[in-house]
Amino acid sequence: MRSPAANAELALLLEVAGTPKPGNVDRHRDLAGLRFEHFLAGAVGARPGLADAESGAPVGEAFERAVAGMSDQSGGNTQFGCLLLLTPLVRAAAERGLTPESVTYVVEHTTVADAAGFYRAFDHVDVAVPDLPDDADALDVRRGSDAVPELESRGLTLYDVMAESAPADGNAVEWTSGFPRTFAAADRIESGDGSILDRAADAFLFLLADEPDSLVAGQHGPETAREVSERARELLDAPRADVAAFADDLVARGVNPGTTADITSAALFVALERGVSV
Repeated sequence: MRSPAANAELALLLEVAGTPKPGNVDRHRDLAGLRFEHFLAGAVGARPGLADAESGAPVGEAFERAVAGMSDQSGGNTQFGCLLLLTPLVRAAAERGLTPESVTYVVEHTTVADAAGFYRAFDHVDVAVPDLPDDADALDVRRGSDAVPELESRGLTLYDVMAESAPADGNAVEWTSGFPRTFAAADRIESGDGSILDRAADAFLFLLADEPDSLVAGQHGPETAREVSERARELLDAPRADVAAFADDLVARGVNPGTTADITSAALFVALERGVSV
C-alpha cells in the first residue's frame, strides 16, 4: 500500500501524463521551454517535501522543501500550484484521514511560520505572476522572502494569506472552502471508466468546463477565461479528436489553464488515497 507522499508523487505524474489536457503540458504536448520530462523530474524532486508533510512537518516548511526539489530541473516552474494543494492534503491524509473536514482543520491551523515558508518558496522558482510594480503591497508574493518581516509584523498565518488571495486565485479558494472542487473531481475519477490517465484528462476537462480558470483570467483576461470554459463545456461529451484539437489550439494561443491542472492533481491524489487502482 502506497503512503500518502507516494500517492502525491504518483498524482503529479498521472496528471501530466493524462491527455488531451487543453492548453497544458501532457505526454503528447510541450510548451515553449517547458516539456513533459520537466514535469516528471519536478514530481520526483518534490517527493522529499511531500514526505515531510506526511511525517508531520509544518505545512509551510514542507511546501517550501517540495518546491525547492521540484525546481531542480531545467524547465522552471512545473508544479508550484499543485504542491500548494497537495501539501495540506498529504498532511491531512497522514494525520486524520482524508476528508474535507480534515484538510480544513490542517489549513485553518497553519501559522505565521507556515506563511513565511510559502513566501520563501517563491525564491526557488519563477511563478507565473506579472512583474512587481513600484507600488506593490509589502506582502505581494513576488517579493518572496523579502516580504517575511512584514508578514511577521502583521501576524498573518498561511490561511490568512490564502483568504486574502481568494476569490481571484482558484487554489486559494480551495484552501479556504474545504477543497470542494478537488473532492468533486475525485468523485468523478472514482466513478469514471477507462484508464486512470483517461480519467485524469476527463477530470481536467470537467473542471475547466465547471469554472473559468483563474490563471487564464489573470494572464489573458476574464473574457478569454469564460470563452475557454464555455468551449470545454461544449466538449464534455465530444469525440476525443475534438478535445485534442481544442488542446492544440490553446497551446498555439499560449492559453494555459494551470489552476485547473493544479486541482486535477489534487483530485487524483484524493482518488488514489480512496483506493482507485493504477
